[in-house]
Amino acid sequence: MNGTLSFSNLFSGANARALAAPTFIVLILAMLVLPLPSFALDMLFTFNIALSIMVLLVSLSTKKALEFAAFPTVLLLSTLLRLSLNVASTRIVLMEGHTGPDAAGKVIEAFGHFLVGGDYTVGIIVFVILVVINFIVITKGAGRIAEVSARFTLDAMPGKQMAIDADLNAGLVDENEARRRRAEIAQEADFYGSMDGASKFVRGDAIAGILILLINIIGGLIIGVMQHDLSLADAARNYTLLAIGDGLVAQIPALVISIAAGIIVSRVSTEEDIAGQMMSNVFNKTQALYITAAILGMMGMIPGMPNFAFLLLAGGMVWLAYKGSKRRQEAPPDVQTAPVAAVESQEASWEDVAPIDTLGLEVGYRLIPLVDSAADGELVRRIKGIRKKFAREIGFLPPAVHIRDNLEINPNSYRITLKGVEIGSGEVRTGLFLAIDPGSITASLPGVSTRDPAFGLPAVWIESGLREQAQAMGYTVVDPGTVVATHLNHLVTLHAAELLGRQEAQALLDHLGKSAPKLVEDLVPKMLTLSTVQKVLQNLLIEGVAIRDMRTVIDTLLEHAARVQDPHELTALVRVALGRSIVQQIYGSANELPVIALDQGLERLLLQTLQTGHDAAGMEPGLADTLLERTQTSTQRQEALGHPPVLLTPAMLRPLLARFLRRTVPQLKVLSHAEVPEGKQIKVTSLIGGAA
Repeated sequence: MNGTLSFSNLFSGANARALAAPTFIVLILAMLVLPLPSFALDMLFTFNIALSIMVLLVSLSTKKALEFAAFPTVLLLSTLLRLSLNVASTRIVLMEGHTGPDAAGKVIEAFGHFLVGGDYTVGIIVFVILVVINFIVITKGAGRIAEVSARFTLDAMPGKQMAIDADLNAGLVDENEARRRRAEIAQEADFYGSMDGASKFVRGDAIAGILILLINIIGGLIIGVMQHDLSLADAARNYTLLAIGDGLVAQIPALVISIAAGIIVSRVSTEEDIAGQMMSNVFNKTQALYITAAILGMMGMIPGMPNFAFLLLAGGMVWLAYKGSKRRQEAPPDVQTAPVAAVESQEASWEDVAPIDTLGLEVGYRLIPLVDSAADGELVRRIKGIRKKFAREIGFLPPAVHIRDNLEINPNSYRITLKGVEIGSGEVRTGLFLAIDPGSITASLPGVSTRDPAFGLPAVWIESGLREQAQAMGYTVVDPGTVVATHLNHLVTLHAAELLGRQEAQALLDHLGKSAPKLVEDLVPKMLTLSTVQKVLQNLLIEGVAIRDMRTVIDTLLEHAARVQDPHELTALVRVALGRSIVQQIYGSANELPVIALDQGLERLLLQTLQTGHDAAGMEPGLADTLLERTQTSTQRQEALGHPPVLLTPAMLRPLLARFLRRTVPQLKVLSHAEVPEGKQIKVTSLIGGAA
């Protein structure tokens, strides 16, 4: 019973689809060795023609080359099918050709007799012309395009990968979308590389077609005259017409497949298929149509020219241009109604007191399409992605970004505000792309030089036509919406502590209370106030520590709140509990941690300063200048070595040095020995205050 079920399931559903390709290959190989009746040849030749037409129509309807990713394989299989049919038909032509022109089936007879009028001289010329068109023009051109496309696609891969990483870091896409885009880039390179190789199949098929034609003619003459006692004229007529019919019935589908290959590799990916591109790019230009019609009309008036044909076509061009211009005139214009002036109130009220937005984005009037939600503005979607990424990585939901236009700023500018105060601004150019130099670019691009607003990297605004070239040169190319979104994401992360107000802190505790209600109830307000918890969380965010692990934070506060109430001391205790997470955030999964350390003499001096009751503000000026100067030097050396800049200090000194160095060396992370988890190896690469 199980064997019966397994056998029946073998040819059902997905299994049948999986067996289709191997079965097709086996049948092709069988045709190379097994004789076929003429009726079977007619069916297979008809199927070959239908397959080529189907492939051509699918190629015309695709919008991107990757939509027909199976095309190289289809090209190989169709070539194998034609060659196996050539072998099968050659067998019948040579064995039965003496019986008449229908010896190899009706399809070959039709192509050899009706299409060329039964004249084998004309047939040979037509066959040679088809081979020349297919081999020299279409196949060679498509192969060259595929070769160049493969080369440029491979050269552009690093730039495209960096653009994907930039979108991922800016929160514009999630990990799944980034993975999909990387896979698409790899598929694109594989596709054009496969197309470059697949074009060699068609070239070899054309050469094989010529050789098969000659073999059929010469072999048929020998067999007809010597074995079947035909006259030379009869043998030439029968076998030549059969050979020509066999060659034409194979070359015409090959020509159709080659045209499909040329269409696939030569098209530019847009949201339209080939027909839509041609209509919008060629026949929708009324000025070009009118000029063409005028030239045709003048040529049609020249004596001796085919006046009717030229004038008829000129009239058709005029009609197309007229209909196109009329259609555009009848299109409803974009009418923008003027806003109704608000009636001024006679008395002031609380409605006149407008609350200040926690986060705001103000844009010039030329950037309004980027943030117009009614027109599906891309920047609105990306800001939503930024908030999701922030909540997922930092640990709390930031306030919504209030977007509005500001006619007082430059039309291409934008401002990012925090509680009504500007924290960042920039300028973008709609319709252009920003090519950012990651630091390894040697060649320059034509355009408007500028700097990336988020990180200050050198960049240039380029035309859309230079995008692929810039990516191939190693630039990170982003659109204007991505520039604004990346800048906003950077500033929101930088000011995370200021975004965590009492309302956000309470919402964070309420969210944790859904899964661990007793944990939150025991802490707030029984042991600590909401303000103290908020201050601890803000201290962590100021030092770049994510607060995603709120359970560990609350557990640590509960453990020490009975004897410690100072937020800074509680922050130090929480950092020790989060040590593994902090170190992983900086170093990843590395076991060896390269760090900067303090010279023993400087360390003792700082401990004495701390024990006398002085903080960073009360540090002796000479000592402060020396510490700052040598810390900056060590940080630069650490970055030059490719290591994260981290200063490892005793636990007592960590808060003092973290507050002192935060403004002048913001990229430096200060860790205490207690925060380094067990199993990690410390490697001191630089000393501050010593001879290193």
